[in-house]
Amino acid sequence: MAPRAYWKGYLKLSLVSCPIALSPATSSSERISFRQINKQTGNRLRQQLVDEVTREPVDAADKGKGYEVDKGIYIEVDDDELEAIEVESKHTIEIDRFVPAAQIDKRYYDSPYYIMPTDTVGQEAFAVIRDAMRGKSMVALGRIVLAKRERVVALEPYGKGLLGTTLRYAYEVRKPEEYFDGIQDIKVPNEMLKLAEHILDTKKGDFEPAEFEDHYETALVELLRKKQAGFKPPKQKEQAAAPRNVINLMDALRRSVEAERGAAPAQGKKGRKRVEGQREMLLPIEGGERAPQRAAAKKSGARRKAG
Repeated sequence: MAPRAYWKGYLKLSLVSCPIALSPATSSSERISFRQINKQTGNRLRQQLVDEVTREPVDAADKGKGYEVDKGIYIEVDDDELEAIEVESKHTIEIDRFVPAAQIDKRYYDSPYYIMPTDTVGQEAFAVIRDAMRGKSMVALGRIVLAKRERVVALEPYGKGLLGTTLRYAYEVRKPEEYFDGIQDIKVPNEMLKLAEHILDTKKGDFEPAEFEDHYETALVELLRKKQAGFKPPKQKEQAAAPRNVINLMDALRRSVEAERGAAPAQGKKGRKRVEGQREMLLPIEGGERAPQRAAAKKSGARRKAG
C-alpha cells in the first residue's frame, strides 16, 4: 500500500489536465535516531523555551517570529502579516516550458517526489503528458506551492509515473569562484594523466546504489544489538516495585483499623484523650492482641496466692 500523499492537485499542460498526487521519493526515517534522555532517570528530555536575556521560561502563547537587523535587535513579524503575503495555491502544476535535461545544473536539484495519477479517468491524460516528454528527452518546468512557499519543479518520466524534483532558486546556490579561485592552474604531465586514466578504466562499472553500505549505520546497529543483549533496566524501573509496597502497607493499615474497631473498649470506659494534631501509628504490633490476656492472668494468679 502506497504511503499517504504529501500533496494533491492537478497537472496541466495547455488544455490537458489530470488529478495527481505527490509523495516524497526519499526518506531518512529508516536511519537510527537518538533521543535526549536524563542519564539519572532514563526519562526523555523535553526542550523548554527560555528568554535569552532574563533566562525565564516563556509560554507558548508568547512565542513569536523576529528578523534580526542588528545584534540582539529584532523586527517582530506577526503570523497574520506572513499569511497576507503567502502565494495563493491553486493546487495545480502548470507546465510553463520544456528544457533539455542536460541544461539543468545538478546543484539546483533539491527534493525528489513521485507523481502519480489519483483516479482511473485521469490516467489517459497523465500518460499523454508522460510519453510526450519521454519521446523528446525533455524536462518540464512548472511551479508548485509546498509548505506555504512557491517552488519551481522539474518533471521527467520515471517508469510508469513521473519524477518531480523541486529546484533551488539562484540566490540559494553559492558561486564556485568563492571556493576555487585559490586552486592553481597546473599542467599535468601526459604520462601521469595516462596512468590515472588506466586506473579509472580498471575501476569502471555501473551505478548500483544497493552495493554502497552505510558503514556508520551498520556499526550503530551492531552497537545497539550488543547493548540490548546485556541491557539492564534503568534505576527508575527497578524502583517501580515501591508503589506495590505502599499499597501493601495501606492494606495492613486498613486491616489494623478494622481490628481495632472489632476490639472496641467496654461501655463506660473512656479511652485515652487524643491530643490535637497527634498522628497515631496503626501498624500491627506482634503479640499486641495477647498482651491484655497475659496481664489478666497474672492478676488472677496473684489473688489466689494471697487467699
